[in-house]
Amino acid sequence: MGYFRGEIEDIASAEFHPENTPLFPIFVLFQKRPTTALYMKFIVSSSALLKQLQSINGVVTNNPVVPILENFLFEIEDGKLTITASDLETSMMTELPVEARESGRIAAPARILLDTLKNLPDQPVTFTLDEETYTIEISSANGRYKLAGENATDFPRVPVVKGSAPIEIPSSSLARAINKTIFAVSTDELRPAMTGILVQLADNQVTFVATDGHRLLRYRRQDVGAGQTANLIIPRKAFNLLKNALPSEATPVRVEFNHSNAFFSFNQMRLVCRLIDERYPDYENVIPVSNPNKLIIDRAALLNSVKRIAIYSNKTTHQVRLRLAGSELTISAEDLDFSNEANEKLACQYDGEDMEIGFNAKFLIEMLSNIDSEEITLELSTPNRAGLLMPTIADDNESILMLVMPVMLNNYV
Repeated sequence: MGYFRGEIEDIASAEFHPENTPLFPIFVLFQKRPTTALYMKFIVSSSALLKQLQSINGVVTNNPVVPILENFLFEIEDGKLTITASDLETSMMTELPVEARESGRIAAPARILLDTLKNLPDQPVTFTLDEETYTIEISSANGRYKLAGENATDFPRVPVVKGSAPIEIPSSSLARAINKTIFAVSTDELRPAMTGILVQLADNQVTFVATDGHRLLRYRRQDVGAGQTANLIIPRKAFNLLKNALPSEATPVRVEFNHSNAFFSFNQMRLVCRLIDERYPDYENVIPVSNPNKLIIDRAALLNSVKRIAIYSNKTTHQVRLRLAGSELTISAEDLDFSNEANEKLACQYDGEDMEIGFNAKFLIEMLSNIDSEEITLELSTPNRAGLLMPTIADDNESILMLVMPVMLNNYV
């Protein structure tokens, strides 16, 4: 490991008499000289570094379990800077080239470093890292900034994931799967399995499932074959971080996993997360098989109508009524506490018995907002059983099914 050493004092001016002084004390003088600080330097673009730090900053929490997790881990080797952020459950790593002659490691405070780089114009900046005092000095065209780092050896080790054959998923497919399911993930810590997304791997398809007990989303892709069978529960935070980091251009995402962790890598980015070690609910038994009443309607028209009617619904239940009769759908809501009510009628295609059913407007709005097709199909059986929402015309490579539980209406209690 190479280092820059501080300047050594000139001892040639020291007063001593060669004719009276033996050589041994001179040797001792050199041996007793104070040790000098060890430094490591690298030069990097401020904007490039800021971009990479922002891509992994979501991992850093405000009140971490251990204080070292408020830092980024900087590791330099062979002219490459590897930056790691961790919260013990999830770790993200990114890389970028830098101009450096040395190798070394140090933990840098995340918040103050990000704030400094955000307010610097794009320019080369020089980092000087003191591995003895863990001091970090940033030099730019504007000035110098000194901040206190920490010992890199205190930073937790990132798990190494081995144990399964890797699979590849296109970044666009993975991002779409996450977007179609993550909004329905439960936040109830008493049911830990439902605070993540179930990923079911099969030979010829991959299925993503999310539920909070009131609604269920199942997104399946038939164009991604895993070549193996496995069930993984990925935490919501990990998938949120992954969604934000995925590139817009088509990029293969490499996925590996073992009994305790999952590993995602693409371009210069890596993410490792601990799997939720719980049994996921048997969601297939919740999906009703027989649904004789089928409604087909314009998605945008229904979405906008529900948004307007929801304004007049009870602020606690968010209940809206759907009355189906012939080729007409009536949507209504009322708030008895404030004597507010509203209703609208929409043209539709309906095949089934006349019926009235209640839903949570917030759930309907979120689900309709996450369907792309012009028309949607709502399949129903009875007013007290779940309804199934799906695109009327499905893509050949994907299957989207959204289940929503009804809310009880007074007229059929």
